[in-house]
Amino acid sequence: MSLVYIISAPSGSGKSTLVNELRKIDPRLHFSISYTTRPPRGSEQNGREYFFVSRAEFEAMIRQQQFLEYAEVFGNYYGTARRFLEEAERNGCDLLLDIDVQGAEQIKQKIPHAVSIFVMPPDRKTLEERLKNRSLDTEGVIQRRLVTASREIENYHKYDYILVNDRLKDSIEALKAIVLSERLQHSGANLSEDQSECLQKAAQCRLDNVQERVQPILASFVTPAAQGGTT
Repeated sequence: MSLVYIISAPSGSGKSTLVNELRKIDPRLHFSISYTTRPPRGSEQNGREYFFVSRAEFEAMIRQQQFLEYAEVFGNYYGTARRFLEEAERNGCDLLLDIDVQGAEQIKQKIPHAVSIFVMPPDRKTLEERLKNRSLDTEGVIQRRLVTASREIENYHKYDYILVNDRLKDSIEALKAIVLSERLQHSGANLSEDQSECLQKAAQCRLDNVQERVQPILASFVTPAAQGGTT
């Protein structure tokens, strides 16, 4: 049976970069490309970043029960087609899902053994800077994304692993360790020294082991000082 990995994060947290790097080094991962009704941005291509479909097409797929999960975000639909899980299982691969909090909850209900990973920015200020540096959104949209991010981050406790993306290289290594450690635990094989170290690195990102690190991040999204101060 294929393992299913869920990766969620607020927009601008660096999730796409992490996912792309993981895919380069792990050929056993079958990546699910989401369907969406939003228009392409910049150099995005149909079938590469997303499958871009009309609202009518998406709603027809809903009626035909073609989605493992779907949600409406910022006025556009996003969804994961069931066929990607079927393809992964046929090819002996694991499935990697890049989906939001709503979608992750739906997947967990249908596939309880799915491994969930939440990627966090180190703080609100850093996330705002990243969103601005992307030059994809207006200031109003950026502020709306920050509000949404604060709500998404509050759901961190529903995930198995928390990955604070402050240094890209370290985050890639941690994400790789999580994926490999889950495979090792499901294989039931005796572990080598290197494999034991991999399990230890992944364990550092386990929900129970990151509570202290997460609290200042949560505070940065809700305290007046973090939002520029009030009088």
